[in-house]
Amino acid sequence: MSKTSVKQRTIKGKVTLEGVGLHTGENVSMTFVPAKENHGFAFKRVDLEGEPIIEADANYVVNTQRGTNLEKNGVKIQTSEHVLAALVGLDIDNVLIELDAPEPPIMDGSSKFFVEALEKAGIVEQEQEREEYVVKDVISYKDEATGSEITVIPAEEYQVTTMVDFGTKVLGTQNATLDKMSDFKTEIADARTFSFLHELEMLLEHGLIKGGDLNNAIVYVDKEISEPTMKKLEKAFKKEKLSVKTNGILDNLTLHYPNEAARHKLLDVVGDLALAGTRIRGKVIANKPGHYVNTQFAKKLSKIIKIEKRNKVPSFDLNQAPLMDVTQIMNMLPHRPPFLLVDKILELSDTHVVGVKNVTMNEPFFVGHFPGAPVMPGVLQVEAMAQTGGILVLSTVPDPENYLTFFMKMDNVKFKQQVMPGDTLIFKCDLIAPIRRGICHMQAYAYANGKLASEAELMAQIVKTKNN
Repeated sequence: MSKTSVKQRTIKGKVTLEGVGLHTGENVSMTFVPAKENHGFAFKRVDLEGEPIIEADANYVVNTQRGTNLEKNGVKIQTSEHVLAALVGLDIDNVLIELDAPEPPIMDGSSKFFVEALEKAGIVEQEQEREEYVVKDVISYKDEATGSEITVIPAEEYQVTTMVDFGTKVLGTQNATLDKMSDFKTEIADARTFSFLHELEMLLEHGLIKGGDLNNAIVYVDKEISEPTMKKLEKAFKKEKLSVKTNGILDNLTLHYPNEAARHKLLDVVGDLALAGTRIRGKVIANKPGHYVNTQFAKKLSKIIKIEKRNKVPSFDLNQAPLMDVTQIMNMLPHRPPFLLVDKILELSDTHVVGVKNVTMNEPFFVGHFPGAPVMPGVLQVEAMAQTGGILVLSTVPDPENYLTFFMKMDNVKFKQQVMPGDTLIFKCDLIAPIRRGICHMQAYAYANGKLASEAELMAQIVKTKNN
């Protein structure tokens, strides 16, 4: 994970679209609503009791037949991908999507109308910086059954390439590439969804695509159409006469691009990977993508991001001159060796502090913990975090040497890995609430060897010594 200099973005005001759901055929009203920082994307079913919210999270994907469908606590959202693609394509981070039906309106089968609505609402910067996942290693997912595969490799920005091959003469092999997400609006957003004739017949037989017509889906005719089948399609689409053009497309629909199918698959990849929950800095290469492989890859990516976010040590230059050395620390803290467990302070602000301890074999606690297999006691790791936090709270008074720091509470203490001689411990403490009356409530972490070693929620209070 990496903080960027780019600010998070949302929309200025609400904007509403109306249409029908592709598969349900239901009329639906959808409203984009501004959301606070770090909210991300979420759907709200305003037609249901309690107006439940479903976050755009890959872990809520329950079905990928003809779209990416989410479900949480029995509440469903169907075909979420075109809406999410529009949000990512416009570089938006935080929006609530209100729906009065289970499925967004299909519109013309692309993201075009969603992009236009969001731009009409206006896009504004927020205060907090955006986090993004910087890809440093190759990550892949392959569906052995279909041969579909998605890979992401390191790159300077978010890029996507799709390669599609359905094994049909009418469509052939197509590729599409988006080198800059800022080109999404002009290059990808208006690429419409498509279907093959044999799929269309099956969907109609199963009562699906009730909201479908020839204005929101390209139909590739991949087999001969019998007269009865043509009549059935004319009836389903409420058309007096249907025909097949020389390019193999049903009726007289004109393609926006020769590779519109590949571009739409790219649109789907962008929308589905939004379910990973974090902006990506890397190049995605998708071979024969589909909603199943897309969302499985999003789940894998989401898991990797969460593990890295939890375990990865923040980046600090340990060779830089410290803000405070051990002598300066002893001028502030009452602790003395061998119980002083912080060697230097690297950062200190009104809301956070970063400290360092070099763990050596000379530590007195290694004598008995454990002979032959020395491990730093977890309780001393917590004490070291608390001493680092003590610097934070004592920095708020003009005479810190006249105060003592006492524990009030420890919650959610977890030990993740062993700390041994030779390790360098980095402590990071962030305020959970502003310091009041000398009481400090903070979240503390200890990192070693590039991983999280321990963490705890701590509360402490500074008290003036009696002789002062």
